Amino acid sequence: MTLQELQVTFQALSSLAIAGGFIFTAMQFRSYRKAQHVANFAKLVEMQMHLREMRVHDPKLAEVYRHDIESTHSEKEVREYFFNLMQLSVFEIVWFAHRHGQLPDDYFRSWEERMLDIASEASFQGMMAAPSMKIMHDEFQGYMLGVLRRAQQRGAGTATPDAGR
Repeated sequence: MTLQELQVTFQALSSLAIAGGFIFTAMQFRSYRKAQHVANFAKLVEMQMHLREMRVHDPKLAEVYRHDIESTHSEKEVREYFFNLMQLSVFEIVWFAHRHGQLPDDYFRSWEERMLDIASEASFQGMMAAPSMKIMHDEFQGYMLGVLRRAQQRGAGTATPDAGR
């Protein structure tokens, strides 16, 4: 191998190394962007959840938006309504993170199983059936309607929970 061939070989190798570095950097930026997208979504849902939490602590605050409490008749019902919305908010973050590849399938399935239990509760079903506005991702709302149907089937005995639960 001549000196010129050796020089061209090293230039090609260094060019490939630089190209590989650029590709790796692009993949890192993409991963960072996806993680930041999930973090931004989680922060927005957390802020909404804090407003709900305030209404759990002080049900009188629910009267600010009368539409929110049309289906409630007591402070206990207001608290249950907004407590269930808070639980829904936490699960929405889990759902969104899983949807964007930030949570493993097995961890999500464990959350989903627990949400099936929660969705079988009368207070949760009442919250979901209430005509008041619930701020959540449209796809998540559709997903939760499916969870409610499955929970109702499970409660009716047409589906059985996992063994050992």
